[in-house]
Amino acid sequence: MKVLVAVKRVLDANVKAQVKADGTGVNIASVKMSMNPFDEIAVEEAVRLKEQGVVTEVIAVSCGVAQCQETLRTAMAIGADRGILVQTDDELQPLAVAKILKALVDKEQPQLVILGKQAIDDDANQTGQMLAALADLPQATFASKVEVSADKVNVTREVDGGLETISLSLPAVITTDLRLNEPRYVTLPNIMKAKKKQLDTVKPEDLGVDVKPRLKTLKVSEPPKRGAGIKVPDVATLVDKLKNEAKVI
Repeated sequence: MKVLVAVKRVLDANVKAQVKADGTGVNIASVKMSMNPFDEIAVEEAVRLKEQGVVTEVIAVSCGVAQCQETLRTAMAIGADRGILVQTDDELQPLAVAKILKALVDKEQPQLVILGKQAIDDDANQTGQMLAALADLPQATFASKVEVSADKVNVTREVDGGLETISLSLPAVITTDLRLNEPRYVTLPNIMKAKKKQLDTVKPEDLGVDVKPRLKTLKVSEPPKRGAGIKVPDVATLVDKLKNEAKVI
């Protein structure tokens, strides 16, 4: 069984985002970039399935600038067998990424595609669902448990009402939630091994995909700064302020 895992290069979760002075976006120059945490969970799950003997090959895919090679090398250090970089300097929106992944699914014919449920930069939560629609594949989003057997995969999903378990026929698309697993620590020997693994680079046009943005960002701004808190002498005053000043009750 072959598994395709999508990984995205994003601003490191421990770095405070700074908006550009002209309001056109977030400043990512000279700041630490890392693999999207949800995608790291996706890679870990694919590697665990391989270690269980269910999967024979794990292919990591990233779309974006040349520096995304670093993200792919991290995925290969976790345990992915090879990487594919779809290199472009254009802004990539969820639909464009889904189209790229659809083209790679057609080419590689994986039995399972695993993605993070969302990226921590745009929080779109769209790519997995769009890919499933474009490729006409069954999907299970927000997965907290994955069990593969023969030509089926049982996925436990985190939904508003609790947990839901569904069964999908393979091939299928799965998006990962936080509680699916805890990604392993990447060791130096595995980092060195990852440098020798195969990494192919292609362009979107090589796959016949138009990545022209469909959406336009008008302005990016920081949220208003939180005001200082106050102490109140009693519950009555608290209720009065919540009702008449904060207007939340």
